[in-house]
Amino acid sequence: MAAPATVPLFHRDLGGAGRPPLLLLHGLLGSSRNWQTVGRELAAHRRVLALDLRNHGQSPHAADASYPALAADVAAWMDTQGIPAAEFIGHSMGGKVAMLLACREPWRVGRLVVVDIAPRDYLGQEGSAHRREFQGMAAVDLGSLGSRAEAEAQLEPFVPDWAMRKFLTTNLERSEAGWRWIVNLPALAAGLRTIEMNPLEPADRYGGPALFIAGGQSGYIRAADHAAIRLHFPAARIETIAASGHNPHIEARPEFVARVTA
Repeated sequence: MAAPATVPLFHRDLGGAGRPPLLLLHGLLGSSRNWQTVGRELAAHRRVLALDLRNHGQSPHAADASYPALAADVAAWMDTQGIPAAEFIGHSMGGKVAMLLACREPWRVGRLVVVDIAPRDYLGQEGSAHRREFQGMAAVDLGSLGSRAEAEAQLEPFVPDWAMRKFLTTNLERSEAGWRWIVNLPALAAGLRTIEMNPLEPADRYGGPALFIAGGQSGYIRAADHAAIRLHFPAARIETIAASGHNPHIEARPEFVARVTA
């Protein structure tokens, strides 16, 4: 099978020049902007580079939203930047990308931190929430939109959570031509089922150091997931930040930084 065609990724350099590289991968509908605050704190220990995955942020759009394509983009970016290996922190969808890259090209991954995601399918309650978010974003009337606050109001029937509505509208951008979503909504919506699936095959393994950080209030990593994590990542430590939801790097930043740098 031919290797996926890659796209050149945008990245933010968050500091730490001269130190070993640490790559940060965001979740679905996120971007490198989500990592700016915690990334600058981590730059006290590493050279921190936050990437926009394809179809997100300032990186190019492409029809293929599969995990092999996402991982191939990251590998190609590393080659372009002259980074043979790095430590990785991946959140949610970005965690799945990092897991796949670690298992398939382990020489690139010196250490793996996966944030609030497990190597399993997410097709139940989480999948339903994703579909409502995409329906809401597609329903926003961009032509008549005056502000992000108006977009949040239009999203409310689909997305009851205030913080999630705020997060989704960070993907709105206004130019002289009007408002637009900077994420590739059609490709992501079409590929959503693939994005929700486990990217790993039963034989995939990464034997290097791995830390899985769960948000105690989110349910994305359950006790039942621990066996699958240790199957694919036999050296994994699994830790929980009790007071956090799905975004420990934002909701519990001091404890998150302490866990990662311990």
